[in-house]
Amino acid sequence: MVEVTVRAADVEDEPFLWRMLLEAAHAGDEVDGPDALKTMPELARYVEGWGRPGDIGVIAIRYGEPVGAAWLRLLVGDDAAYGYVDDSTPELAIAVDPALTGQGIGGALLTRLLRDAERSFAAVSLSVRGDNDARRLYERFGFRPVDGSEVGNRVGGMSITMVHRLAAG
Repeated sequence: MVEVTVRAADVEDEPFLWRMLLEAAHAGDEVDGPDALKTMPELARYVEGWGRPGDIGVIAIRYGEPVGAAWLRLLVGDDAAYGYVDDSTPELAIAVDPALTGQGIGGALLTRLLRDAERSFAAVSLSVRGDNDARRLYERFGFRPVDGSEVGNRVGGMSITMVHRLAAG
């Protein structure tokens, strides 16, 4: 277990969120760095203009440096994205520095983010590749697959949408 501090994300964290989006979307083999994500609307919508009303995020800090992030954004209408469930459920994105995965950072991020989210939302959704090991983490936190949500993803595999119902909202 790696010791981290988890704090709220703010507008100054947008460059780090782009880096984390590259990891969350497993896009490193498709694009040359986080800046290239800005040209991919299907991914850019998760971070572009971070800090707008309704955005909620947290950053994991280790030795003064950010090492992970989890964030929510309500994506509706033409912005509805991979984990869309309905117009009142924000989509979750989460990533940890690849050198530090499996050491409890993702769990620390989810614990804080879900606690913060229940002040504003009744549920949170996400899209996950069927073969992603993080799926077990989501299930431990109460995320459940949405029936009929399995779809082909942009790299030829299958992804599913999962939802976590929050205690309040």
